[in-house]
Amino acid sequence: MQSSAYLPGAYLPWAALPFLGLLLSIALIPGLAPRFWLRWMGAIAAGWSLALVPILGGSVWERDTLRAVMDSYLPFVAVMGGLYVAAGGILIRGGPGGRPWGNTAMLALGAALALVMGTAGAAMVIVQPLLHANAHRRRKFHLVLFLILLVANTAGALTPIGNPPLLAGLLRGVPLFWPAQNLIGVWLLAVGLLLAGFFATDWFLARREPPAPPVAPISLRGWANVGLILLLAGSVMLPIAPVLPAVLLGALSLWITPPAVRRANDFSWHPMTEVAILFLGIFITLEPVADLLRQGLDGPFAPILRATQDGAGETRPLLCFWLAGTLSAFLDNAPAYLVFFDLAGIQPEAMTPGHAAALRAISAGAVMFGGLTYIGNAPNLMLRAVASHRGVRMPGFLGFMAWAMAAMLPVLAVVSWAFFQG
Repeated sequence: MQSSAYLPGAYLPWAALPFLGLLLSIALIPGLAPRFWLRWMGAIAAGWSLALVPILGGSVWERDTLRAVMDSYLPFVAVMGGLYVAAGGILIRGGPGGRPWGNTAMLALGAALALVMGTAGAAMVIVQPLLHANAHRRRKFHLVLFLILLVANTAGALTPIGNPPLLAGLLRGVPLFWPAQNLIGVWLLAVGLLLAGFFATDWFLARREPPAPPVAPISLRGWANVGLILLLAGSVMLPIAPVLPAVLLGALSLWITPPAVRRANDFSWHPMTEVAILFLGIFITLEPVADLLRQGLDGPFAPILRATQDGAGETRPLLCFWLAGTLSAFLDNAPAYLVFFDLAGIQPEAMTPGHAAALRAISAGAVMFGGLTYIGNAPNLMLRAVASHRGVRMPGFLGFMAWAMAAMLPVLAVVSWAFFQG
């Protein structure tokens, strides 16, 4: 495993403190002092990033900060920005949205779109028409919650397109269609349970809401932007950094989209700005934590990682599913996936039944747990920002995590019982 050059072994455990500080800031300050947070979140993120200087040393901080920005942050912000701009140029009106069965159909469509344009692209396309169709409602948080759990995370379990952990597996030699061939049962069960849970929740809440407007024919403006999103999703599969393609496609979207379409979508740069600021601090402070995780059985996460193996050294799929997923919910899901991938000794070119079972568990866990926190996957915080901009009262970090766990843990428990008991 590759490790940092800070010390002959790697980073020291207290290098994780700035990341934990930033995580606590995101969790607590918006709820305790929302105006202060909106004004000073950039300074707070910068402060925790600079806190790494006395821990790592100035030269190491500069080197690893540059590496985090160049290798991870710039591609992330370019792709997310391109998707946000292109999705803002797609105007969908009409249809059955605003009613429990219509909202459920929109989420099901988003889950299907995630297979061809990635979870981030599908979520960005669905969020605006979903919120617009339910503008008559007072309570709309559950719409965003299930959009994050289902479309932005779980629906990506079958494809590496726009999906960092499965893309990391593809780069390690896992065949492109392996997830679709081996996780289709997991996908159908999890997606079905989430859609059923959403329909029951939406039906219950809709009884206390004003009636939805009459159903109107569906209209869509901005088909060119649909094509741009597909190109953006495909660009992350190329063996080159997607920064330039994403910037060019985003600029093309701005050029070809009539301003009236963006005004109708209430397009604003504020959600993208907020995500860009926060994730810069997250990527910088996360680098030492990801390195500690990459140390595997020689690092501070060793007690957790050893739990995934039995006395004979065989991998336990059930614990791989839960532990890889839990780490992915709070850390970067791609490093978490790769650590368990290496720990299980998976050889894609000579996959044994044991390796296949472990890889199924690791892949499903790294993807499905991402919706449990705002930072578990890139689209989550973007959807929170978009919804807040549209007037949806979104809970803070801890509040969202509590609601997400209440909705998602039963699904995860059923999936683990059905597929990962061996």
